[in-house]
Amino acid sequence: MKKTFLYLSLASFIFISCSKSNEVTESATPPATSGGGSTTCDTVDMKYAANVQPILAANCYSCHGNGNAENGVSLDSYDKVKVQADKGNLVGVITHASGYPAMPYNKPKLPDCDINKIKDWIARGTKNN
Repeated sequence: MKKTFLYLSLASFIFISCSKSNEVTESATPPATSGGGSTTCDTVDMKYAANVQPILAANCYSCHGNGNAENGVSLDSYDKVKVQADKGNLVGVITHASGYPAMPYNKPKLPDCDINKIKDWIARGTKNN
């Protein structure tokens, strides 16, 4: 009788320990992205002045803006950014694509949300809006 009770107790403990109610589940919420800690990333109908330029100012201007033109590249005006975007250089460097120097230099890759904002702007024709 004591053995049966011991086995039933052990089996109950194992069953309870392995029940779904005790499992750790991954959150279905995507991780926060840049832009104020929001859990969503709006990448539709991106505008140069409102969306792209602030990303470049925050991440690129220390080397490629405000009078700096590291390696001959300046990104501190729409016209200069458009040249790099139209050549494919802008997306190449920020996505760390093969054959392009990874930018920002010696810093982590931009958040996917920021990259996708820039890609949307380019896909919509690199308008000065």
